[in-house]
Amino acid sequence: MLLTPYAEGFAMGGGLIVAIGAQNAFVLTQGVRNNRPLIVAALCILIDAACISLGVSGVGTAVAANPKLGDIAAWGGAAFLLWYGWGSLRSMLSEDRLQADAETADTLRRTIGMTLAVSLLNPHLYLDTVVLLGGVSGQYQTPARYVFGAGAITASVAWFLTLTVGGRILAPIFARSITWRILDGIICLTMWGIAAGLIRSAL
Repeated sequence: MLLTPYAEGFAMGGGLIVAIGAQNAFVLTQGVRNNRPLIVAALCILIDAACISLGVSGVGTAVAANPKLGDIAAWGGAAFLLWYGWGSLRSMLSEDRLQADAETADTLRRTIGMTLAVSLLNPHLYLDTVVLLGGVSGQYQTPARYVFGAGAITASVAWFLTLTVGGRILAPIFARSITWRILDGIICLTMWGIAAGLIRSAL
C-alpha cells in the first residue's frame, strides 16, 4: 500500500524539520514581526520540496559521494550563520528595540534575499532533505519512493505554516522589550551553535 511510504515520509520529514535550526528561527521571527510571513513560508516550502524531490530522484547518493562539496557548503554556511548571529546579538544589546510590526518596512527584495540565504546557505538543509530523505527513499521502488517524498513535503508544508501562524499568536507577547532581547539572544546562540558544528565537521 502506498499509504505506508507516505506516512513514513511524513514522519521522517517532520522529525528532521522540527529540530531547532537557523531556518526555523528565521521563519518564526518573521511571523512574529509580521514581515511578509506567508511569502517567507512559501519560499521555504518550495525550497524544501525541490530538495526532497532531488533526493528521492537519486541525486542524494551522488552528493554524499563528494566530500569536497560538503566542505565548501560547511564553510560557506558557517560564515553566513556567524554573520546572522552577530546581527541578532547587536539587536539584543541595542537600546532601539523593534516592535512586533516594525519589520514590515523591509523591502520585498530583502525579505526574499534573507529567506533564500538562511535556507540555501545552510548545509543541514541538503543533509536532511537530499541525502537523508533521499537515501531512505531508496528502499522503495517507483512509485512508492515518490509517495515517500510527497509525505516529507507535506510535513514541510504543515510545519512552516504552523510556524507562521504561531508567530502571529506570539506577537502580543513581543510587545515587551525584554521578550525581544530573549528571542534575539536565543537566535544568536542557535546560529553560532550551528556554525560551530559546521566548522568542526569541516576540520
